[in-house]
Amino acid sequence: MKKYNLIVIGAGSGLNVSSAASDDGYKVAIVEEGPMGGTCLNRGCIPSKMLIHSADVAEIIRGAGNFGIKTKGCSVNFKNIVSKVSKIVDKDAREIEQGIREDKNATLYKAKGRFIGERTLQVGKETIYGDKVVIAAGTRPLIPKIEGIDKVDYLTSNEALRLAKQPKSLAILGGGYISAELAHFFGSLGTKVTIIQKRELLVPNEDEEIASAFTEIFRKKYNVLIGYNANAVKAAKKGKGVVVTIEDKTGKKKNITSEKLLVAVGRIPNTDILEVEKAGVETNENGYIKTDAYLETTAKNVWALGDIIGNYLFKHSANLESKYVYNNAFYPSKKKKIDYTAMPHAIFSSPQIAGVGMTEQELKSNRISYAAGKCYYRNTGMGAALGEKEGFVKVLADKKTGKILGCHIIGPDASTLIHEVVVVMKSGLSVDSITDAVHIHPALSEVVERAFKSVEW
Repeated sequence: MKKYNLIVIGAGSGLNVSSAASDDGYKVAIVEEGPMGGTCLNRGCIPSKMLIHSADVAEIIRGAGNFGIKTKGCSVNFKNIVSKVSKIVDKDAREIEQGIREDKNATLYKAKGRFIGERTLQVGKETIYGDKVVIAAGTRPLIPKIEGIDKVDYLTSNEALRLAKQPKSLAILGGGYISAELAHFFGSLGTKVTIIQKRELLVPNEDEEIASAFTEIFRKKYNVLIGYNANAVKAAKKGKGVVVTIEDKTGKKKNITSEKLLVAVGRIPNTDILEVEKAGVETNENGYIKTDAYLETTAKNVWALGDIIGNYLFKHSANLESKYVYNNAFYPSKKKKIDYTAMPHAIFSSPQIAGVGMTEQELKSNRISYAAGKCYYRNTGMGAALGEKEGFVKVLADKKTGKILGCHIIGPDASTLIHEVVVVMKSGLSVDSITDAVHIHPALSEVVERAFKSVEW
């Protein structure tokens, strides 16, 4: 059995911990079966946003006529788009792996690992032990129990980002952020998209007003079927495509036929594959690892971070957690509780969505008194210049203190505009910090300023 000062399972944000430990002279083992960089680099944030930019460009070209610019049309080289992105991602993954292999303090085990005892793993044919262990092994797509699904060639987000041929039609099971982003990618490039969502709104975890507006906008672009459950899946006649049988609340059924089927109903943690229970690591009812405020698990000298703990499923939150894990693992006398204050998120669809803090429905559920404000993009100079008619910024603030409780944006550059609010919230400042700041006129950020000025106390 080989022994290490630290074992890190997962080569995404876990690498932040392993590299810091290696730099400090500790002997480190990294266990990762797949390419380096984790879900974000290989199957998530990076490739999807590169691909989505092509969709954004296509959408701009199609709308050029609204700004008095005539185009003679454009064609899509789908294979080239995907190939270019894949090459960039694969190159980055190889370079990360090369860096690990050149590190004299690090050993890479490029194989599937599982726990066989306390801080002890079976990795391929080898057994390794760590004085400290960090579990950062992420999640994988959830495949629902639908009749026939195991007999058809369906896609998950893993395969969808690597397709060599653009499908003429695509049915998507699920209406969350993955569904929204991939519908935009394929749909804007010309694929006929059908979204099958069992809940009453798309992106239902967003502020309800944002989710409602987003659902209506997507209904104008795609075939959005709300309130439907998928009951069965089968191959279409002559093997040309997939047929999904769906049913609404009244029991009415219909069949949806498409060339490809994308399953995007959620994700599940990889704790079962790792057999974490053999290490004394407890999980919750959904399989996510239980951690305390210091990101310690129920097992001694074992920490966990990232998607596998289920607090937030974002790359930026995992990066934040990695800093606390390293500090708490190697400087226990100075250990700190994780601070998630003002954790933002974004959906890179069209329109974009971004949010930070609580939603209005959460405030109501918790009986928190609040004041609200809203400004539409169209009521600003740059919003009018962009021809943006439906986007808006929504503000929720504490009536007594003026502190920002939440901010939610739907519209162009939402993922960028939200950061002004994030900084103010993280600093513990109030609405006045934004309304008193001078905003460039007529920059798009005026929509944020005006939303905050509109708060009705």
